[in-house]
Amino acid sequence: MVRWINPTLSRKGAGNLSFKRCLGEKRLQVDRFLQKYLESKGGVPETLYRAMEYSLFAGGKRLRPILLLSGCELCGGDPLQAMPLACAVEMIHTYSLIHDDLPAMDNDDFRRGKPTNHRVFGEGIAVLAGDGLLNSAFELMLGIRPLDGGRLEAVRVIAEAAGVSGMIGGQVLDLEYEGKEIQLEDLKKMHSKKTGELISGAILAGALAAGCSGNKLQSIRNFGQSLGLAFQIRDDILDVIGDREVLGKDTGSDSSGNKSTYVSLLGLEEAKAAVGRLAAEAKENLAGFGNRAGFLVWLTDYLVDREF
Repeated sequence: MVRWINPTLSRKGAGNLSFKRCLGEKRLQVDRFLQKYLESKGGVPETLYRAMEYSLFAGGKRLRPILLLSGCELCGGDPLQAMPLACAVEMIHTYSLIHDDLPAMDNDDFRRGKPTNHRVFGEGIAVLAGDGLLNSAFELMLGIRPLDGGRLEAVRVIAEAAGVSGMIGGQVLDLEYEGKEIQLEDLKKMHSKKTGELISGAILAGALAAGCSGNKLQSIRNFGQSLGLAFQIRDDILDVIGDREVLGKDTGSDSSGNKSTYVSLLGLEEAKAAVGRLAAEAKENLAGFGNRAGFLVWLTDYLVDREF
């Protein structure tokens, strides 16, 4: 039986079980569920299976599923019961990365320290692997029983966050803005949709699955939106100052692709300051949850200070 590591320990009460170790344990739990689920799928052509598995287990941070599970626990729910939702979000995220790396999109050769999916399996299989992960995600979520109330709304929130008004819409803006001079508000809109919506949607879905509502639900939504934008701005910064070996992908791709970023519009120092402001806003929205939000407060700092 899988044991969920309680993330609500305060810094002083954590003892030998540090927040970083908690993060590693949660990542391992997500990986185990994903592996078991993928192995349970029958009738998948071998090449397609290998392509899906290749990207799904390429060493991601598992940020979105961990946020969903943490959002569930923050509101008094059982995170293990929300694991199908969490892993579905990770499959959706992975599909988006496979498609985002394609020559028709960002044309990237490396992701998470490995050749991108289309570089290994070819463009056609890469497209289908992404499609397979997306459809498998919804198959997993629609298999939840009972699928009613907050759980059903959680599925809707995830679908909306990943859809045409969310992540997909943000990718459209990314393509349309390429090579153009855009304003800061345009860039914020693109980042909020392309990256922020699925991050915000993940923790919101976890809270909904736990039956959260009212002002607390709005606070969680606000937290996710601020964290999502801060996360993407940190990505912009790392594209300039990051180490390819640490990041596991090429740096300088935004400038070489003639794309506007927070760094190109604001400068490096002001971009860093924007990350700090957004992180503070995110944590302020957790104040009403007391010590239960300890892990999410730590995770916010961890993500905005990361070098990977």
